[in-house]
Amino acid sequence: MTLVELHGPVMLRIARAYVGSPAVAEEVVQEAWLGVLESLPRFQGRSSLKTWVLRILKNIASRRAAQERRSVPFSAFEEAEDEKTKPSMAPERFLDPGEQWAGHWASAPRRFGDLPEEKLLSQAALAVVEREMRALPPNQLAVIALRDVEGWEAGEVCELLDISEANQRVLLHRARSRVRRALETHLAV
Repeated sequence: MTLVELHGPVMLRIARAYVGSPAVAEEVVQEAWLGVLESLPRFQGRSSLKTWVLRILKNIASRRAAQERRSVPFSAFEEAEDEKTKPSMAPERFLDPGEQWAGHWASAPRRFGDLPEEKLLSQAALAVVEREMRALPPNQLAVIALRDVEGWEAGEVCELLDISEANQRVLLHRARSRVRRALETHLAV
């Protein structure tokens, strides 16, 4: 298996998290591979090759995302600001501040595993997950894709994205909450 076959899919997912457009994400991945080839003689082995390759990708994707943002209409930023103030889960799903276990679930979320397997694994449910993940802010998408899709450890994600463990946990929680909410709506739980 070649490096491109091994790391290409995760690179494309990470690039999509930064730039959004599939075509631009593919360009970013190609540019990253060129960067890897040019920088290979300087690779010192202080991290794994995978982490090093993905760090190059992240740097290129960040620069490209900044360029792409400059061409976005100003009205698009208002929506992003609104998303920051929205709670990740409906407040009424939690116990009120005056109650003994304030802030805990009012009733535990129903496990999706309790539903018929064919309903959970249906193409429609997977499409809901994919659609909701594509709608996530780039930083949340990168964290959930690396942790839940690729199976990375928290420390690896923090190192690659250059974020603290606390920030990684918050981003992962918000991303999972949005995906869970979309699945709950789809599955009518």
